[in-house]
Amino acid sequence: MDPMTQSAQISSSQGLADGHNSAAKESKLSVKDLIHWRDPKKSGVVFGVSMLMLLSLAAFSVISVISYLLLALLCVTITFRIYKSVVQAVQKSSDGHPFKSLIEKDVSIPPETFRKHVDASLTYINRALKQLSRLFLVEDLVDSLKLAVVMWLFTYVGAVFNGITILILADILLFAVPPVYEKNKTQIDQYIDLVRTQINSTMAKLQEKLPGSMKRTKSE
Repeated sequence: MDPMTQSAQISSSQGLADGHNSAAKESKLSVKDLIHWRDPKKSGVVFGVSMLMLLSLAAFSVISVISYLLLALLCVTITFRIYKSVVQAVQKSSDGHPFKSLIEKDVSIPPETFRKHVDASLTYINRALKQLSRLFLVEDLVDSLKLAVVMWLFTYVGAVFNGITILILADILLFAVPPVYEKNKTQIDQYIDLVRTQINSTMAKLQEKLPGSMKRTKSE
């Protein structure tokens, strides 16, 4: 094989590989792309399905919703299985089971992947436990007071909304706020800076009124 032919084959194989990689990247849509509506169809499907799930949970129990979803899926697969069997019998074909490729697909979770996710989750859990211990044991009075104010506000939120309602509102905000923020980023950032400055000023005044032993040290 001459060098020109070999280089042409290498470049074509690299082009195919690059094409496959780019196609794989395009097929994968991250959460950030979904909530920013980069692909309106996929974002609309995800938003619609999540809203349908939450509204179903608001009207029915979790067990009922899961049972209905699994029953609907089972009805679809059984109907399709019977349909393909009838078609094969009429056409006298030997295509076999319509879900054969899916049945033969390995759906087991590798131990390495499971351990990796468990280790990552354990890191976050330990960090959260350390932070909660610091707050509830009042290592820093100002931070513990902040938590107390937040919990006090949540008591009023809980009196008005239940958990499912809050999740529905959170789902709506999750898909509504990012595109609005992206279009009005400059103005929103200005207001956020003003609010942050006001909060920091208020907390600084509050901290100055605390006894000297309870003040936050400069190193923190």
